[in-house]
Amino acid sequence: MQVLPNTCTCTNRPDLFCSITATSEQSLSKMSKEDNIDNMLDPLFIQESGEVYRNPTQVQMSQIVLPCHANHCGELSVGQLLKWMDSTACLSAERHSGVSCVTASVDDINFEHTIEVGKVVNITAKVNRAFTSSMEVGILVMCEDLYTSHQWKVCRAFATFVARRTEAGKVQLKQVIPHTQMEQMEYSLAAERRRMRLIHAEIITDLLSCKCQTQEYKDAVPAERTRVESVELVLPPHANHQVSTFGGQIMAWMENVATIAASRLCNAHPTLRTIDMFHFRGPSHIGDRLVLKAIVNNSFKHSMEVGVCAEAYKGGEPLRHINSAFMTFEVLDGERKACTLPRIRPEPIDGKRRYKEAIARKKIRLDRKYIVSCKHTEVPVSVPWDPSNQMYLSYNNVSALKLMDTRNNWVLTSEKNKVRLYTLEENHMLFFKVVMCVSVPAEQTFHLLSDLRRRKEWDRHYESCEVINQADEDDTLYRITAPSVRKGGKGQDFILLASRRKPCGPRDPYLIALRSVTLPTHPPTEECTRGEVLCAGFTIWEESPSDTKITYYNQATPGVIPYISTDIAGLSSSFYSSFAACSQFLENNLNSMAPSVETELL
Repeated sequence: MQVLPNTCTCTNRPDLFCSITATSEQSLSKMSKEDNIDNMLDPLFIQESGEVYRNPTQVQMSQIVLPCHANHCGELSVGQLLKWMDSTACLSAERHSGVSCVTASVDDINFEHTIEVGKVVNITAKVNRAFTSSMEVGILVMCEDLYTSHQWKVCRAFATFVARRTEAGKVQLKQVIPHTQMEQMEYSLAAERRRMRLIHAEIITDLLSCKCQTQEYKDAVPAERTRVESVELVLPPHANHQVSTFGGQIMAWMENVATIAASRLCNAHPTLRTIDMFHFRGPSHIGDRLVLKAIVNNSFKHSMEVGVCAEAYKGGEPLRHINSAFMTFEVLDGERKACTLPRIRPEPIDGKRRYKEAIARKKIRLDRKYIVSCKHTEVPVSVPWDPSNQMYLSYNNVSALKLMDTRNNWVLTSEKNKVRLYTLEENHMLFFKVVMCVSVPAEQTFHLLSDLRRRKEWDRHYESCEVINQADEDDTLYRITAPSVRKGGKGQDFILLASRRKPCGPRDPYLIALRSVTLPTHPPTEECTRGEVLCAGFTIWEESPSDTKITYYNQATPGVIPYISTDIAGLSSSFYSSFAACSQFLENNLNSMAPSVETELL
């Protein structure tokens, strides 16, 4: 698709977000990858009314991998796959917007499998959410064996497209209306993914502020040896229906020179594993000369990062920056295991800067892999917190709560005076939620409940609460103590990350998400048993200017179950007294705005 500068702006605050996250997937277990894949592959959905529903923005492309699409190994070229993905996603965006669209950015892509010649590639794309003039398109790539009918996931990606201006002016996109549980989940999480995109550069800057020494290795390969420069003339076959260079074509050319650079380091044929999030900075057109430059920025034990830049010019014009990307390669042996790679010796000045930036990006990839990705079985309930992974823990925290909120098979366990307790047991995991309505404006409710220091005023399970760290205006770390449920027993303490979000649009609630983290400054003590919270929090919906619906969620962990077991079993209604006290607390503070934690710390 045609590419434009990073112009996907939105007048609303990008305060909510997306994607199936680490412990979120663990939390909601079998709202699993298989379920997600089935929902994206099957274009038809039978609603409860019996009507057949098909997502109007969904586009599917199927291609047989021919030798002309393959590399030297007889596997589908990643560049060719990127072109197919970009075309499918653009068609979906244009189906929703009704006008021509351009690729603005693509999130991280992790390629889980290669695709052999003779296999079928099935690509599904649909618009998850539309903002003012930009929209997020989800892309799923599956590989199919025609002889066995077996299918498996190759990668999943999220691309941002911008609707082009028309003669009437800037396009105001119509909103996406989610109809299924899966669509509601993606709609909700899309805003949070957008939030991550907007602050991605800040994270790199923060990581680079930490001192990082360039290590000297014996027999290191000079980075200069891996440098590649190539030029491409943009011809009509490389252009889209808007007479501009395909974004996918540019990505394919970039992948080509990056592969050559990686090969020069290892003297072997590398396999592309990931492409980091990138933004298109400017458009390219037929007749442009596209200059592509690549170099290995850094090599690690089993992987290497290649930086690649695309610039365009025409005639005597100066070079225009089109795009920069960072790609991670591995070299696989005969058993498909990663080989040990030679180390790199960076060039002076710019080479050392790129070397250090590659280390920072590797840290981000690891954070995403073990916090945001589906590798959640490899992390404990409480993930270590530090400023460098704050954004990803916050993302995980909010997305886990959003995923729980999309569940629709809750069972009503108890009700008293319009306070309702629901439970959900799934895959040996117990979830519960409490729902009530209050005559307090939603924003006021949000501010009062998001300050956990005041929760002890209505929740008898909160004995004390102190602020450990105010990370930013949306994320706060607390230490909370709770009394023992047994006489003479030790109380519990929790180290919680509280992440709050205001609505990004009218279909979004206020959110207060809670999860446990670990801090080296606050280890467990002998006085208290360290408890853990995997996923908990509030969703706050505005029913009217003066009425609010509050839902409290919690995924039961060993540290939480003792406090709610009698309510779940129907032997007590103490939950009612707690939330009745919450309602009274909110109404008593109707005209007072809770001071921010930042204000009090000052």
